Amino acid sequence: MVGIVMTRRGFIDASGAASAASLAAIAVPALAVLEASSSARVMGQPMPDGVKLPSTPGRRKRADSVGIAIVGLGGYALNQMMPRFAETERTHIAAIVSGSPDKLQRVGDAYGIPPDARYSYEAYPKIASDKRIDAVYIVLPTGLHAEWAIRAFAAGKHVLCEKPMALSSADCERMIAASRRADRKLMIAYRSHFEPYNLEAMQLMKQKAIGDIRLVRTEQSSRMGPTSPSKNWRVNRALAGGGPLEDYGIYGLQSALYLTGEMPESISATTFRPTGDARFAEIFAHVSSQWRFPSGAVAQLVTSYDSAGVNFAQVRGTAGALMMDPATSYSGQKMRLEGRDARELAPCDPTVQFARQLDHFADAVRDNVVIRTPGEMGLRDLRLIEAVYASAKAGRTVSLASDGSVRR
Repeated sequence: MVGIVMTRRGFIDASGAASAASLAAIAVPALAVLEASSSARVMGQPMPDGVKLPSTPGRRKRADSVGIAIVGLGGYALNQMMPRFAETERTHIAAIVSGSPDKLQRVGDAYGIPPDARYSYEAYPKIASDKRIDAVYIVLPTGLHAEWAIRAFAAGKHVLCEKPMALSSADCERMIAASRRADRKLMIAYRSHFEPYNLEAMQLMKQKAIGDIRLVRTEQSSRMGPTSPSKNWRVNRALAGGGPLEDYGIYGLQSALYLTGEMPESISATTFRPTGDARFAEIFAHVSSQWRFPSGAVAQLVTSYDSAGVNFAQVRGTAGALMMDPATSYSGQKMRLEGRDARELAPCDPTVQFARQLDHFADAVRDNVVIRTPGEMGLRDLRLIEAVYASAKAGRTVSLASDGSVRR
């Protein structure tokens, strides 16, 4: 389950300017009700609570291991991703980037990062001459992804970028163009594409284990405690976009696509913001949508920052159903088939998703392996998010082009 504390990706202090130029397409009117309170800028934050740093540096890797600079030392980077490098075969942490001198020292010492490979944000351009760094991993709030990825490409580095790719399709297009100009790889960190339960679910749906798909239901929700845009980047418009859809709801959006194997032809959506609640001064509290696919299948997607926690995906077909609950967590997945081939499914430890994602990125960098989750996938998903907001704003169903954009 995605955390909702400020420090998951380590940066805050934001709002309007980061997205003002980039929301030039349909998302502008769709999100016009959401106003920003300040301009976005990157800032270092204190060490998150509960972080357990390693007592000894990691083992040496093979000679062709990809050296990665971690950009952003927040809770997700420190608690989930950085510890997983020890489980990979072909990646290692070559450098760290943060605005906090304390974190640079403490994290750098724990991971055995040389002092001259610990960069402040101001020193970020210097990574261009650091041959130890092959790639950067952008683990910043979403509204900062485009700027820092494009700067990494300008430095000649490959990029692994957290999801969602950016806050608009326009920014996604800029990132893809920068990747091509630099002739460097761009991969989006959609970890569920490397998680055994979701991979098994994809195969089962391709094999028609439940017959023809008729209905997909997903919900990713949690209840956020008291906060405000100045305290938590997830409720800050310029860093988080519309809110839960871009953060937690991206998993349900992805599930609907990779379980059906289709792109929707139309979307109908609604949003909700309670009045007088500081948590939702700049973002939505709930977003729900219904998608119709060319096959006739329907997907119902719900995400919220203000309801009891849940993370499930269900697929009902003409001969059974697939139930996943939890569906896309860091660990603890459960999955079963109902109907003619009813059984519990437990393909593998779901925690391998992190290391497998990193090693796949390394294979793309070293061996030119085709990336499973490329920038084009991130662009597709942002177009669909924009379509959701466009439908909600207009109060009607919107028809989509084959690339996910709203038909004019």
